[in-house]
Amino acid sequence: MATNDQHSGSCFCGSVQFTVSGDPAAMGYCHCQSCRHWSAGPVNAFSLWPPSALTVTQGADQIGTYNKTPVSYRKWCTQCGGHLFTDHPTMGLVDVYAAMLPKLAFQPGVHVHYQESVLRIADGLPKFKDMPSEMGGSGVTLPE
Repeated sequence: MATNDQHSGSCFCGSVQFTVSGDPAAMGYCHCQSCRHWSAGPVNAFSLWPPSALTVTQGADQIGTYNKTPVSYRKWCTQCGGHLFTDHPTMGLVDVYAAMLPKLAFQPGVHVHYQESVLRIADGLPKFKDMPSEMGGSGVTLPE
């Protein structure tokens, strides 16, 4: 992917603005119950970045955090409630929801937590039962 682009995003009201620089470490779809519940959708499109790639350029004092588990620290704007990104400290990555980066050429490579899927997607991409082994998962894939 080596584009070294910079992409801008913001919350729903624009109070919180941020950029990500460089290339994402991975892009794909998460089907876990937590992501589905948080996003209020049947699947979450993710883009994973090194934390150093993310810069909050406005409204850092208006970012709320909630962590249901030590794996995910979900961030949102305290003014409008708009979702922003999720820190994943155990993976050393931050998920900037693909929808938050309107000019990112989203190129998904995997589906994760597919055993929890409520929306089957036949797109030819690998469907991991949980996560790829290099990300701490079992590496087991499931059929479409």
